[in-house]
Amino acid sequence: MRIGVLSSDISLNLEIEKELSRFASMDMIGFYTETEQAIEFLNFEMPDIAIINFSDQALDRRHIIEQVTADTWLHNFGIIGIFDRGVDQEKTLADSLKRLNVLNLFERGRLPGNLAKTIDIIKENRQVISQRDISDKFTDKVSGSLAIDNDVLAVPSYVNLLAICLSSRGFADDEVKTNFTIALSELILNGIEHGNCKISYDEKKAFLDQGRGIFELAAEKCKDPRISAKRVTLEYEILPERSTFRVRDQGDGFDVRNYLASRATRDTTALLGRGIMMARGFAKSLTYNSKGNEATLTIEHRPTDMASPQGFKEEEAVRFKKGDIVFREDEASTFVYYILSGRFSVFHKKQHVGLITPADIFMGEMSFLLDNRRSATVRADEDGKLIRISKKSFIKVIKRYPHYGIFLSRLIAQKLARTNAATAHYMAGA
Repeated sequence: MRIGVLSSDISLNLEIEKELSRFASMDMIGFYTETEQAIEFLNFEMPDIAIINFSDQALDRRHIIEQVTADTWLHNFGIIGIFDRGVDQEKTLADSLKRLNVLNLFERGRLPGNLAKTIDIIKENRQVISQRDISDKFTDKVSGSLAIDNDVLAVPSYVNLLAICLSSRGFADDEVKTNFTIALSELILNGIEHGNCKISYDEKKAFLDQGRGIFELAAEKCKDPRISAKRVTLEYEILPERSTFRVRDQGDGFDVRNYLASRATRDTTALLGRGIMMARGFAKSLTYNSKGNEATLTIEHRPTDMASPQGFKEEEAVRFKKGDIVFREDEASTFVYYILSGRFSVFHKKQHVGLITPADIFMGEMSFLLDNRRSATVRADEDGKLIRISKKSFIKVIKRYPHYGIFLSRLIAQKLARTNAATAHYMAGA
């Protein structure tokens, strides 16, 4: 796993180096102390994770954010953000980063332990945001299960992995992504706090009134090995039209009907107890099991066009209706297509062999680059939008943005590796 640290703060970098020492040899970890040096690293090295000191006065934060958001298709690495409360307010900073793939954002004083924990979570669950590694090639279904311990500060990492998965597939715009993150976080936190740790509303309020954080109270509760052994299970199923998330804790549950009735008499602006109501307001549906320790959240997607690559903004955008043919098997490979929206079925010798979505980024790149004829027919399964790029335009853009060529080469290599793995699996079972 390639990790880049964007920070000029020597003492912070030493802390980060100590935290990362058990994960990788130092030749896989780079430190970048200047803005242009950092951008060059992000463009050409294409890390798996970028750890960014967003409060670093020596780095041009705005310029780095602009460069990353200009080509989000290219900069699809996960970001761990660190900030200084004396320089930045967390909410204001988080709002400025909402278009980036931020997996966690925490204050510098919470770095020890939390950075290592975040890296662990990403390593264990990185397949959630890998472009096509866990999608069924025929249905575009993504499903799985995550086991979450009672660490409140780790919750954003799990939730943001799924939020990035939704947005990378064109299923959620910025508003849906934000609301989803809030709703799912609240359900998981309820499972940790009130389910596994048995923290009452009054106990939580008294603790917060002392100026202490809920993560401290949960940590105190987890000194009891019976509580620390409990987990919140998060099961997810992501389909093209909607997604379902099931959150189950190992607590005693609660009376959902009485709770909802009590909300009618409570102060609706109160900080405590808003999680369920916030989730209900955003979701298509929110249901509980009879015990009250399992919540099922279903959300409707809001399909959105992916952002056009900066280098291809002047190229022609073509709309396809359901049933339209993008190209046919054995045609000349005149264009490569960047996928803005839609789902497209792939047919080889009239047999359905796969599905292409915005998560695949490009369509028809293999035959285009090899100057071969099309190896398959592609048909639109729904209305979609593609950027059509000619060879002349492609070469011109690669000359101006050479890192595009490196990314495309890596993308093709990954596809070939997956094909080889699938072939080896098939041959082993034959």
